[in-house]
Amino acid sequence: MTVTLEVTSGVGTIRLDRPPMNALDIATQDRLRELAEEAAGRDDVRAVVVYGGEKVFAAGADIKEMQAMDHAAMVGRARALQDSFTAVARIPKPVVAAVTGYALGGGCELALCADFRIAADNAKLGQPEILLGVIPGAGGTQRLSRLVGPSKAKDLIFTGRMVKADEALTMGLVDRVVPAAEVYEQAHAWAAKLAQGPALALRAAKESIDTGLETDLETGLAVERTWFAALFATEDRERGMRSFVEEGPGKAKFL
Repeated sequence: MTVTLEVTSGVGTIRLDRPPMNALDIATQDRLRELAEEAAGRDDVRAVVVYGGEKVFAAGADIKEMQAMDHAAMVGRARALQDSFTAVARIPKPVVAAVTGYALGGGCELALCADFRIAADNAKLGQPEILLGVIPGAGGTQRLSRLVGPSKAKDLIFTGRMVKADEALTMGLVDRVVPAAEVYEQAHAWAAKLAQGPALALRAAKESIDTGLETDLETGLAVERTWFAALFATEDRERGMRSFVEEGPGKAKFL
């Protein structure tokens, strides 16, 4: 399998495994969607790490496969391509990308689907599609501009240049830079900590933030208001507030 899902201590690791560069061919895209949907639905998965291995996250789409496709073929495929990445973005649980080596094109777009990105100090990210005469097609023009702002996104997309980890951190493309040997460990630790939290409240927070970014303020506030009230019907809310009153802040156990 080119993509696998392994679950330990409430954390599901979606691992890309298509040597040597984890090129995202059609089969890998489809498998990614299947496992993202599985992780979304499994009760034993409370947080997710997306990882490409020690050497490379994903160096982009399979260009040889794409070269053979004409306009009609890509019209038929483009939605499925986007859907495979959107399935990762819509996992209703915290998701962290553990980025090592190259995260280019589709690899960068996959990292953009995570809630948090931890990058190795040797990581290189970018959207080089313009150098092939096309544009990002798996969400890059939309998610990148929402994350780093339109000007920085246009810089990367118009030029196709790669950025090293330090510049990626400065522009907000990644959230933390660590030694390469520690990337997965730190990503898993981040996910494991959140896996101990209140699952429904985390889901509500993620959906409220993501929906708000995609719509107007009033609609976003309505989503937040609805989720906020709904959480008062949950056991986690009862446990959290009771613990606060009886034991003080930050001591509630949600598992």
